[in-house]
Amino acid sequence: MKVTVYNCREFDEKELFLRYEKEMGMELVLCTQPPTMENACLTKGSTCVDILTSKITRELMAAFHENGVKYLTTRTIGYDHIDLEAAKEFGIKVGNAPYGPDGVSDYTVMLILMSIRKMKRILQRTDIQDYTLAGIQGRELKDLTVGVIGTGRIGKTVIRSLSGFGCKILAYDLYKQDEVEKYAAYVPLEQLFKEADVITLHTPLTDQNYHLINEKSIAMMKDGVVIVNTARGALIDSQALIAAVESGKIGAAGLDVVENEFGLYYYDCKSDILKNRELAILRGFPNVTVSHHMAFYTDNCVETVVRDSLMSCKLFMEGKENPWEVLA
Repeated sequence: MKVTVYNCREFDEKELFLRYEKEMGMELVLCTQPPTMENACLTKGSTCVDILTSKITRELMAAFHENGVKYLTTRTIGYDHIDLEAAKEFGIKVGNAPYGPDGVSDYTVMLILMSIRKMKRILQRTDIQDYTLAGIQGRELKDLTVGVIGTGRIGKTVIRSLSGFGCKILAYDLYKQDEVEKYAAYVPLEQLFKEADVITLHTPLTDQNYHLINEKSIAMMKDGVVIVNTARGALIDSQALIAAVESGKIGAAGLDVVENEFGLYYYDCKSDILKNRELAILRGFPNVTVSHHMAFYTDNCVETVVRDSLMSCKLFMEGKENPWEVLA
């Protein structure tokens, strides 16, 4: 059982991969770099490939196919970075590795609280020993209405966590869940846009919800609305978000993901000119908190995705039922 692993982080993943390689009786080829046409040769002789968030293009998929790869797994919940049409074309099945919802849920609540309490401004002031109060008065969560878009595993956990703060919670999803209705009221999307003081996104990225937050939807929202995104960057039109922050329509934002983050996040770019102008602008706003797609990043999550991605490969190679397979 041979698996080629890309994006293997030496400081936290490597030890786990080596442990599970032995426990599962596998042979792993570990590569710290993302998959490219130059290093696709590392997949020769491997039945499976294990990746992170790198773009998997048709060209890469063709190279994997030529080298005999039959299965591709990503150590993430989302798999929109994989060309699924190309996977179908070359007969490569695809799997993901969902982690527990609590890490992202905790992080989401943290970003909400940081946004309504103006924590970025407070930290910037304390860094220069400015201990004045003017301009940093916050709001209390119990006085606000929070709209949660997407009530899957993570959205549902966010709702349960928020219920302890005493805030009113509105929810939107194509599929309602009885458990959610214990804490939140399902409403039409337009109603959520109009009534929520805080809007947090927890949906996968699809063709249907691309730029869900755009100029038109922002216009429906309350003045001073807070937007939080720990899901996928392209759910928000960055240009519309920037314009709304500049006009004051959006009062604050907490963003763990942004559009066009591939090639930037998880790399040391401190000496580089950013190739994402919108990200550079958003980082500069005193009321916008930006982190680098790390809401998932906990000790529990790292071990879970390493273990489950390899177990997914093992089940595939043994021809057994595979709960992590998303493209048969």
